[in-house]
Parts: sequence; C-alpha cells; structure tokens
Amino acid sequence: MTMLPGLLRRSTAALALSGLTLSVAACGGTGGGGGDITGTLNGAGASFPSAIYQRWFKDMSADGVNVNYQSVGSGAGVRQFLAETVDFGASDAPMDEEEIAKMPRGVLQIPMTAGAIAVAYNNPGCELKLTQKQLGDIFLGKITNFNELGCDDKKITIVHRSDGSGTTFNFTNHLAAVSPEWKAGPGADKAVNWPTGVGAKGNEGVSAQLTQLDGGIGYVEVAFVKDPLQAAALENGSGEIVMPTNATESEALASIDLGEDLTGSNPNPAKGYPIVTFTWILAYKSGNGDKTPLLQKVFNTTLSEPFQSLAPELGYVTLPPSVVEKAKAAVAMISE
Repeated sequence: MTMLPGLLRRSTAALALSGLTLSVAACGGTGGGGGDITGTLNGAGASFPSAIYQRWFKDMSADGVNVNYQSVGSGAGVRQFLAETVDFGASDAPMDEEEIAKMPRGVLQIPMTAGAIAVAYNNPGCELKLTQKQLGDIFLGKITNFNELGCDDKKITIVHRSDGSGTTFNFTNHLAAVSPEWKAGPGADKAVNWPTGVGAKGNEGVSAQLTQLDGGIGYVEVAFVKDPLQAAALENGSGEIVMPTNATESEALASIDLGEDLTGSNPNPAKGYPIVTFTWILAYKSGNGDKTPLLQKVFNTTLSEPFQSLAPELGYVTLPPSVVEKAKAAVAMISE
C-alpha cells in the first residue's frame, strides 16, 4: 500500500480517542504564563482537533489544572456551550448570528489550530486522484464502483457522520462549491440528508468504520487516516490535483481571510489542498468568574510557539503568527 508521506507519524496521534475524556494539568512552565493558577475546566465539542488537544493537554500536565475535554462533535459542543454546561466549547464551524444571539454572556470564537479534511478510503493498491466532478458524484451515489475511478472492480460504500459535525459542515461546503447538483440537493450544513451511505459518530467513528469496511470511502480529519486507510488526491480550484500534506494545507490556508471576527473560510481554494479549515474554541466573553485566569492560562499556552510547533507531526497546521496574535487578543477579552 502507498501511504501518504508523513501520514504514518501523524496517525498515531489519533488513536484511542473515542469518547475522549482528558483529565490533565496546565503548568506555569509551558510558556503560557499563569504562575500557580490551579483548578478544573470542562469543555466539549469538535472531534476534528481532538488528537492535538489530547497531546497539548497531556503536555501541560504538571501542576494541578484539570481540563476535561469531551470529543462529542461540533454540533453537540455548541449545544452544550449554549446550555452553559461547560466552561468552553469547540467547533469546526463558526457559530452563526442566530446562535450567538442566544448567548447573553457574549461569544468569543478563537482559532486554535487548523488542518485538512481527507477523503479517506479502504482499498489497498488503489491510488485515487479525484476531479471535483468525481468527488461530487461519489457522494451523490452516482459513482458506485472503484472501477469507474481507474481501480479494480470493488463496490463503494460511503461512510458519513451521523452526528452534527463541523467536519461535515466544511466538507459539504466544499461539495457545494464544486458540484452544482450537490449545492441544489443536500447542500451544506453540520448535518445533511445523505443520498447514500452509512453513518458513524465522530471522526473516530468514521475512521473505525472505514477500517472495517472493504471498499469504504468517507471524510475525516487527516490525523485519522491510518492504516489500512489512504487519502485521495483532490482537484483544487485551479485544476491541480494534490495530496494533503503540511505544505499543501498551509498553502491553501494562506488564502483564507479570517476577518475581524476570526471566522473566515474558503471552500474551494485555487492553491494547495482544497479542503482546509481552522477550528475554534468557543469562550464566554463575560461571566467566567474566578475561572477567568485559568481559561486565559490554558488558551495562551496552547497558542504559544512550543505548542503550536507540534501541529505538523500530529496532522495539523501551525497557525500563522498573525492569526496567533489575533487569537491571543481574543483570549485577553475573556472576562469575569
């Protein structure tokens, strides 16, 4: 089997994440400041960044700050955030104006890391290089066999998310951008009516289902593409067919203007790998009480250079310095 370069070292970070609960500590020696601040934080949301969050929180474990993060998907994370049952949320899809209006405490959406969504498949010996039309037709159920894509005869089974998901939001936004039929049909959202396939919960669940399903094709964050799965090369907005690598992901992310509210996106970039996204921490702007210093300590640590530099080896993309600067400014706005 041909493995995506660097993917083997990336994929180890995505193991054992289903139902992820982390009890870890943040220390003053990690570069985030905060001295002897201790306490407990509870967060929930996106499974897309769970591999890097696991590593970050583990590496911060030194002196008595417990961070419990539940990898439940972006949709559930936003719901728990709005219900105020967590200290912070996490989502791969920015909250919309209607959702934000439901939160009287105010909302800060802080970009924390970035990465690519891979079209993952289980068919050893087959190297997929997909045009935008082929990609749309696969998930529309119009292409049903690998022999239509230049590989040996094998039935295709689609695996998609069953839960509300920022990964789905970004993937279907790309499909809507490249396939008029998809845009007029299922459309783009955290959950859509899939024309075909079976569902699984979380990036973890889709990856596990694909691993067990010979001939399966689905979509997951790149860190979850692990043997026997492979990632397809995809056509970008200028017609170039590229693999997801740190270089091609960074090139595409550079085309995204995050804007003043730090929530920008580009569903079909002309350069680099075409399905990339930032992922956000959802923080309450006010009403954080005595947890305010703790929240700022944890997020300033994850935005620090030593922690951001871990991103490539874990299957993510280091945030550009300009984005880190804006993210830290948002962290500073977290108030009591």
